[in-house]
Amino acid sequence: MADTNKQFDQVIAGCRELFGKKLKDYGPSWRIMRPQSVTDQIFIKANRIRSLEIKGISKVDEGIRPEFIGIVNYGVIGLIQLELGFADTTDITAEEALALYDKHITTTKELMYAKNHDYDEAWRSMRISSYTDLILMKIYRTKEIESNQGQTLVSEGVDANYMDMINYALFGLIKLDEGEE
Repeated sequence: MADTNKQFDQVIAGCRELFGKKLKDYGPSWRIMRPQSVTDQIFIKANRIRSLEIKGISKVDEGIRPEFIGIVNYGVIGLIQLELGFADTTDITAEEALALYDKHITTTKELMYAKNHDYDEAWRSMRISSYTDLILMKIYRTKEIESNQGQTLVSEGVDANYMDMINYALFGLIKLDEGEE
């Protein structure tokens, strides 16, 4: 598990670095987004990954790596929006946004460690395309929960689905770092 923890921390550090740079460029302008809009942003990223996986070529000079990073960062934004609610303005500082990022990524990482223990690192035997499909499935589940005003009978809520999407994207990033396509 030590390698997984180190790899997880490395890919998270890259995602956080980009998040911080975008905060410097744009501030926390995403605070105006409702959770449904965040879910749709994640959908766009996951759908592009799937499209690139199927077509095998990209007309825009960006691969799937930036899209997985986007899923991680929008997933964290989704968790922040669920906690704070959306705002009409950018009502937090960049420093507060980074502190919230760290809080939610830590909770998400702890979930991954627990599941990784129980599933015995089964994710390592999976294909990157399976992570893409699982993220898309989680998006459709999330959209259904959002359509039902967050009400579920026996299922996890939107927050758990965001955390799973983040973790699948992080697994994808680790696999890409290992040279898998």
